[in-house]
Amino acid sequence: MHATMMNVPLTTNHLLDRAAVLFAEVEIVSQAPDRSLRRHTYEDLRDRARALAKGLLDAGLQKGDRVATLMWNHHAHMEVYFGVPMAGGVYHTLNLRLSPEDLGHIVRDAGDRYLVIDDVLLPLLAKFGDASPFDKIFVVRWTDQALPEGLVDYDALLAKDAGEGWTPPAIDENDPVGMCYTSGTTGRPKGVVYSHRATILHSLASALPDSLDLSVRDCLCPVVPMFHVNAWGLPFTATMVGAKQVHPGPHLQPDALLDLYAREQVNVSAGVPTIWMGIMKLVEQHPDKWKLREGLRMVVGGSAAPESMIDAMDGMGMTVIHAWGMTETTPLGSVSRLRPEHEALSKAEQLEIRAKQGTPPPFVDMRVVDDDGQAVAWDGVHMGELQVRGPWIAASYHGGVDADSKWTDDGWFRTGDVVTMSADGYMQITDRTKDLVKSGGEWISSVALENALMGHPDVAEAAVIAVPHPKWTERPIAVVVARQGRTLDDTALTTYLADRFEKWWLPDGFEHRDEIPRGATGKFLKRKLRDELSGWFDDAHG
Repeated sequence: MHATMMNVPLTTNHLLDRAAVLFAEVEIVSQAPDRSLRRHTYEDLRDRARALAKGLLDAGLQKGDRVATLMWNHHAHMEVYFGVPMAGGVYHTLNLRLSPEDLGHIVRDAGDRYLVIDDVLLPLLAKFGDASPFDKIFVVRWTDQALPEGLVDYDALLAKDAGEGWTPPAIDENDPVGMCYTSGTTGRPKGVVYSHRATILHSLASALPDSLDLSVRDCLCPVVPMFHVNAWGLPFTATMVGAKQVHPGPHLQPDALLDLYAREQVNVSAGVPTIWMGIMKLVEQHPDKWKLREGLRMVVGGSAAPESMIDAMDGMGMTVIHAWGMTETTPLGSVSRLRPEHEALSKAEQLEIRAKQGTPPPFVDMRVVDDDGQAVAWDGVHMGELQVRGPWIAASYHGGVDADSKWTDDGWFRTGDVVTMSADGYMQITDRTKDLVKSGGEWISSVALENALMGHPDVAEAAVIAVPHPKWTERPIAVVVARQGRTLDDTALTTYLADRFEKWWLPDGFEHRDEIPRGATGKFLKRKLRDELSGWFDDAHG
């Protein structure tokens, strides 16, 4: 017996065509470098993406060619998201916060043939462009500056309308759509290649009510960059459901974002905790300045959000939704949502659940294993490495690097995250394997200490690192930043933590800084801190 269903390929072309037909006039708003707003619609997106696809084919693009992007979040970046795969190419988002050395390595490793770049980022290209393999460079114009010789105006590439009669090349749902490189915190960045099928399934799962709950009623502002794991897939999901999209361009300062939220009545946004902390502080200082849309939902990922931040933002009418993912997971791996049985819990108990990374969406499987590969009990106490598998989880890196170390023999991806899992399936990251503090043979969670410290009223930011110790192998040291106008006292911080942790967990010292160094995706650069403080237990502190 055979199934009688049609075999219709799952492709991003379908999302685009559907949006242009059903949500033709819904807006895609882009904030320019001068903070003016440019307005397009889903119908415009479809027409311009088709024109881009045809323009690239006329320019010589062959199936599988990589088209790099060096751009902020805006309409043209979305056109690349849809137009390049429509032509049979693969877009490759370049992280503009990486070093020129890493960018040069990445474009060579990916084999990028074309580049689409914002004109305001041409100085960055000059730092690594000589080592790049680009045949042609197309420039999105935001200013009146003249283009350097040999570069092509992006709008000129789109000038020849594809027209209704033009038919894009046939594509398969397993063809690649785009690629993104990891942030390189544990070595050279590695490429992950996403397929049409994985992207569509990821979009369906992320739109579910118990996931990110997006619909045509929403107005989304993805603060997370489109060069970082497809802005967590949100531009695709929003296009699928017909939600209005508002892109902030290069203006990610808290006041600029709040102005944009109020002006466009954004009710869903997504970013890393450091962005939300800045917004929280500004709203605390000016509670009546911005008329924000009621029920503003703030999706947070990239690193753990402390309970104190979630609680404070609740009081401001902004609901923080905790999610987890990686470049290798497209990235949605879990979302923390309260269930009906949690409604009877106290506010503190609910906050504890919401601060976890949550449960996986349909089709993502999770398991937790110890150093010997044995299953760890789902009891919320015992820790182990999180491993995942699913239809939008990478099965390899571009070029096959690290195949032996990152995937198990039975096909699960080793995340490198150390977690606990509650009996009802709520996952909580306690650390990265490289960031755990191993003191006297026992593990200490740097994340737990950091989140507790950031709950202290005088602490703005905190990072806890493992420092070599002559007796205990490693001991935790806390790097702390004071809130504006506050002074930090080491004894008071230790007393504060002593009410929450065993004595042997407490940091052996505090390093006071004006700021904590961050990497290309906004995460704390703990590797840099470990290098800087590796001699803490020399004579000066021993």
